[in-house]
Amino acid sequence: MPRPIKVSIHTAALAHNLDVARRHAPNAKVWAVVKANAYGHGIENAYPGLRDADGFGLLDLEEAVRVRELGWAGPILLLEGFFTPSDLAIVDKYGLTTTVHSDDQLRMLETTRLTKPLNVQLKMNSGMNRLGFSPERYRAAWERARAIPGVSQIVLMTHFSDADGPRGIEHQMEAFERGARDVPGERSLANSAATLFHPQTHAAWVRPGIMLYGSSPKGLEVPASELGLQPTMTLESELIGIQEVPAGGTVGYGSLFTADAPMRVGTVACGYADGYPRVAPSGTPVLVDGVRTRIVGRVSMDMLAVDLTPVPQARVGTTVTLWGRGLGIDEVAASAGTLGYELMCAVARRVPVHAN
Repeated sequence: MPRPIKVSIHTAALAHNLDVARRHAPNAKVWAVVKANAYGHGIENAYPGLRDADGFGLLDLEEAVRVRELGWAGPILLLEGFFTPSDLAIVDKYGLTTTVHSDDQLRMLETTRLTKPLNVQLKMNSGMNRLGFSPERYRAAWERARAIPGVSQIVLMTHFSDADGPRGIEHQMEAFERGARDVPGERSLANSAATLFHPQTHAAWVRPGIMLYGSSPKGLEVPASELGLQPTMTLESELIGIQEVPAGGTVGYGSLFTADAPMRVGTVACGYADGYPRVAPSGTPVLVDGVRTRIVGRVSMDMLAVDLTPVPQARVGTTVTLWGRGLGIDEVAASAGTLGYELMCAVARRVPVHAN
């Protein structure tokens, strides 16, 4: 039989979380962000739950083609735009919308003949200092884009660096408003955190990402459950062995965990080669047979150990939930010193994925 580990993708939860985004921004259209293979869920698995979005945002041309081939006829946005003139042939063929954030991209558009009108999102660097035109150069970039014969609608776009943190968005909103003053066009500003916490940013379009997948952009500070978000990915395995560890016995590589009393320790078929974080320390929460307990010792490549003290009924074959339904991914991520985003995206290809 195959190794007893799997990921379940919950289609109804994806649809529910999309509805939460709509309720927070009722007057905006929604780009459902499905970059990084839908945050590790698989575009084909996520699409049925997100098909009521107004558009899909992603990075790769290959992913854009996959969305089109699923039957999506609406807008598809390339969040980083295109990289070479040859990319524009695919953009043109599949009727994609593209972000434009650089002079190089404008030059390529000026010298490429397109067969159909191209919608663009002109990106301003309002303070994140990653991609985009500075506020001082934004009007000139817009004028240049408007003069390109193949360009149709131009949406004004930026991205927030601190919408989920104490600094907030005001410094970037000031820069954006200064640079976009008197520049016509719809606006696309809000990521998940801004969609949830900064209604003044909603404008014509919002671009929720992580919230669609049941993770809070503020992590445990504002838990996903408080925001009405449902987990969309459950990582499960089983106990494949049980050891009786005496007081003073150690568990795992490096002997990082020492039992202070006799205890039962279960071995789970899940390790860092499956995408579980190697840095997760003893005490990271886990569910065994639905009962909350903890991992103990160092996570190995293919296995990890769990404390069975709270679960005396556990046997080989008992279900273990690493994250998902019943155990929020943000809690596991926080224990490992990372974010739910990374755990979702890190699930290895060798783990079977099933949508339900």
